Amino acid sequence: MELTVLVVPECPHTAPLRERLARALEGRADVTVTWHEVADPEEARRLGMHGSPTLPADGTDPFARPGQEPSLSCRVGALPSVRQLREVIASG
Repeated sequence: MELTVLVVPECPHTAPLRERLARALEGRADVTVTWHEVADPEEARRLGMHGSPTLPADGTDPFARPGQEPSLSCRVGALPSVRQLREVIASG
């Protein structure tokens, strides 16, 4: 499985998510993570970015609020927990 994490430049949430993903992926040699920096609003819209960081799963953000429009912004609210990340990874 390959995961892509979408982040804006200098996002304060990048380091905490990187740590949580590392914990969620312990023992999972079958998953590759690519970090993609998004600096253009059109690219954010095209990629379905709902704030930085966004972790699309099968083309959708499992952590987006219902009805949330794509945007080049910081994610509002709490980051996904290690448990939530493991659930998304397991479903992929």
